[in-house]
Amino acid sequence: MTAPSQPQQATYDAIVIGAGIQGSFAAYHLAQRHRATLLLEQFILPHSRGSSHGQSRITRTAYPRLTYARMMPDSFRLWQRLEAEAGTSLYRRTGLVVLGPAGDPEMEDCRRSLGADHVLDAAMLAQRFPGLRLHAGEVAMWDGTGGVLFADRALRAVQDVFRRHGGTLRDGEKVLRIEPGAVLTVTTTAGVYRAPRLIIAAGAWTGALVAPLGLRLPLQPLRIDVCYWREKEPGVPGIGRVGPCFMALGLSRAPHGVYGLPALEYPGLVKVCYHHGSPTDPEERDRVPPGTPRPDVAVLSSFISSYLPGLEPQPAVVETCLYTNTPDEDFILDRHPKFSNIIIGAGFSGHGFKLAPVVGKLLCELSLGEEPSHSTAPFAITRFPGVLQAAL
Repeated sequence: MTAPSQPQQATYDAIVIGAGIQGSFAAYHLAQRHRATLLLEQFILPHSRGSSHGQSRITRTAYPRLTYARMMPDSFRLWQRLEAEAGTSLYRRTGLVVLGPAGDPEMEDCRRSLGADHVLDAAMLAQRFPGLRLHAGEVAMWDGTGGVLFADRALRAVQDVFRRHGGTLRDGEKVLRIEPGAVLTVTTTAGVYRAPRLIIAAGAWTGALVAPLGLRLPLQPLRIDVCYWREKEPGVPGIGRVGPCFMALGLSRAPHGVYGLPALEYPGLVKVCYHHGSPTDPEERDRVPPGTPRPDVAVLSSFISSYLPGLEPQPAVVETCLYTNTPDEDFILDRHPKFSNIIIGAGFSGHGFKLAPVVGKLLCELSLGEEPSHSTAPFAITRFPGVLQAAL
């Protein structure tokens, strides 16, 4: 065994930085292709410091943006494949209600992604989701594919299958330096590793990792309040454990959107969150002075009172998570403009988890020089002017 004082040294076919859901799926796809792959994670696993922790995420076919709607069938298929490989259930189909003002552009785009026959009238909505109250001028749609991904379980599963295929996962190793070249060198707090290809999928830490490589990506980490709301009458049909997921789009009172999941994590507590947060430094996210206003919680309290009257209007539990947003809230999946063997996956903007199997496949394909299985043009770094800074 190597003495603790001696740094690890090894060469791989590929290195992936960041063992969240995106990096883990990239590593999984590389290992499936028999590439010797090292997956690095700065924190000891499991942890709650990034964007991939927690027990639940929504998955759905309904998407306002056609780019993502076209990727979802592949994503569902790959989730099912992982379930089979891991021998565990990772998804519960609950259905999803999408609600918002009639004629709203995002609502119309969702309708196009689902089809006109998915619009719910008031009677159908009352049957599917009796706890949800619509208001004048609003419409609802039903996505029968919608449901809950068991996030923590999914992350463990993809990492377990990665290791089963020969992959190496090293947690508790923070990356200190990346040296570009035909064979890249990655120095961590515990070792020095080399590979001809590198994927960076480090969430809110991606900007700091690529800055020394001459890249200034417009990534904004956000601190998100993840809120759980108590049922006034536990077990009421259509609102608690057996209710569907929902998304509210285009509402003036909640312009960034609200989403909710059934009470699967804490008994009697329904997860309802605002799809936005406060700018933060990922290293300082816990340094919030006592008494700091939480405007997002206030938005949610108002929404709950108006749309979900069966829930208490103040949250019973508030946890935190990180988003890392791009200005247009579309992903970054691209090669470094100067170092083509460095691939970057970033800016998942709070809607990447469900698509992680496809994102990981695209990052893998880019790193191997293959034709991507989906167009990556919408995710190009070059859509942001002035990102390439002075050379190293």
